[in-house]
Amino acid sequence: MSQKNGEPLTYRASGVDIDAGAEAARRLVPLARSTFDSRVLNDLGSFAGLYGLGSLNLNDPILVASTDGVGTKLKVAIMADRHDTIGQDLVAMSVNDVLTQGARPLFFLDYLAMGKLLPEKVEKIVAGVALGCRQASCALLGGETAEMPDFYQGDDYDLAGFAVGVVERSKVIDGSRIGLSHKIIGLSSSGIHSNGYALVRRLIFDKLGLKIDSPFLDETVADVLLKPTKIYVNPVLAALRRHEVHGLVHVTGGGILDNLPRILPLGCRATIRLGSWEEPPIFDFLRKAGQLETAELFRTFNMGLGFLLIVPESEVDLVMAILEDHRETPKVVGFIEPLTDHDRVKLVSEGTL
Repeated sequence: MSQKNGEPLTYRASGVDIDAGAEAARRLVPLARSTFDSRVLNDLGSFAGLYGLGSLNLNDPILVASTDGVGTKLKVAIMADRHDTIGQDLVAMSVNDVLTQGARPLFFLDYLAMGKLLPEKVEKIVAGVALGCRQASCALLGGETAEMPDFYQGDDYDLAGFAVGVVERSKVIDGSRIGLSHKIIGLSSSGIHSNGYALVRRLIFDKLGLKIDSPFLDETVADVLLKPTKIYVNPVLAALRRHEVHGLVHVTGGGILDNLPRILPLGCRATIRLGSWEEPPIFDFLRKAGQLETAELFRTFNMGLGFLLIVPESEVDLVMAILEDHRETPKVVGFIEPLTDHDRVKLVSEGTL
């Protein structure tokens, strides 16, 4: 941007609109407050948020933290000019990770950066963050909205999120208690969630030439690709409060093949029965349109299973009943057996067992 000689330089002339920032902040206050509980000890506007742990009545509390983003799914939201669900994706990626340690998410922080700050767009994005926080029963304790001209071009923006949870030390879930004959319970995904979008975009937009508003699987491309990531916090915590669960897996980047081994003890293998759950139609489409091999699909996508619980055989029916009470449709999708080769996860057709 050119500046005339003698004309005073301002922050606005440099591309940063402080007034727009103030307006965005004003819009975000009620969204964040809608997530507060009695443990939030100060209001928005301070340099940092305060959250009290005393009322949790834990003998030896362990804090559990996670940070993540939503990857190139943002590109799809920008193409569709639809920004009201991407915030839920952001929350889900971190709170579901915190949950895998048996922890209850307490609070969430977000970071949003864009080239030109538009208060209406910021409000839509953060409304999705607040919705995700309410679904996870955690507080949106604060955040940062940065206007960065010359760094983000056009409509581009980026998001990052940070979640903190808590668990009693004696109840930390780390996979060490997983044993042979344990069963694997799968919880359905809403679709692709927030991983594998570099491949999805290459296939749908570049190879097939579809547009963001093209009819697609009885919806539109935008409808299918922007389905928000499910948040599993409340149903899983309900199961943990009453029954034995020895392993938890959030199926994100790396899919089932790379995420399941992260919690398996040495000498154990997870066997997954293909066909024991219902895959959303998008995965069959990707398989056929991209001529993708099974291993590639299961290392890239969740394939319809967004979260896995590994439980003793005696607990399966009890855990599934609680999950069903929370409107989940759990399926027994596999089991733990001795490791006999280098494959920590084995995919088998149901008829071969």
